[in-house]
Amino acid sequence: MDQILNWDTDLFITLNSLGTQTWDSFWLVYTAKFTWIPLYALLLYLLFKQKTLKPFLVIIVLVALMIVVTDQTSNLFKNGFHRLRPCHLAELIDQMRLVKSHCGGRYGFFSAHASNTMAIAIFIGLILKKRFNYLIYILIVWAIAMGYSRIYIGVHYPLDVIVGMVLGGATGLLFYYLYQYIVRRFDFETFNA
Repeated sequence: MDQILNWDTDLFITLNSLGTQTWDSFWLVYTAKFTWIPLYALLLYLLFKQKTLKPFLVIIVLVALMIVVTDQTSNLFKNGFHRLRPCHLAELIDQMRLVKSHCGGRYGFFSAHASNTMAIAIFIGLILKKRFNYLIYILIVWAIAMGYSRIYIGVHYPLDVIVGMVLGGATGLLFYYLYQYIVRRFDFETFNA
């Protein structure tokens, strides 16, 4: 396990050091939660236009519940594993670039940003796949870039991000199946004419 953590640290330093001041502002904006409100609004609009009211409301409730699940699972892992963020380690601070003005919470395993965005990408991408074939792939690339942004700004190791994306993707898939079950169980008409 120590060898894996050493590789993770080495990969973090390599990826984090690729950054330049030219790109710092871009990645700081990219990683900010509020930056993506227009994207979330667009996705809600697409869902609203494609779905009847009941399935749309089910989606809203499931997305809220899904984010709570991914966030709280991340918190459980962080408090259970106690793996310090790289920016909280004195021995790394001279080898890395901390782009953000502050480091964030003490522990970083695993990334809630990576988990939340991948869960949204999978869940909404699958729901809209029949009408918007390539949207899921665009959303997955968006989520992967979100994960990378956490490494770039210096607050997460690659393993934090990878585990967050895998668990987020699995959560998004699970909630998609839950949505499908609810729609079938209550015989909702899912698409607007």
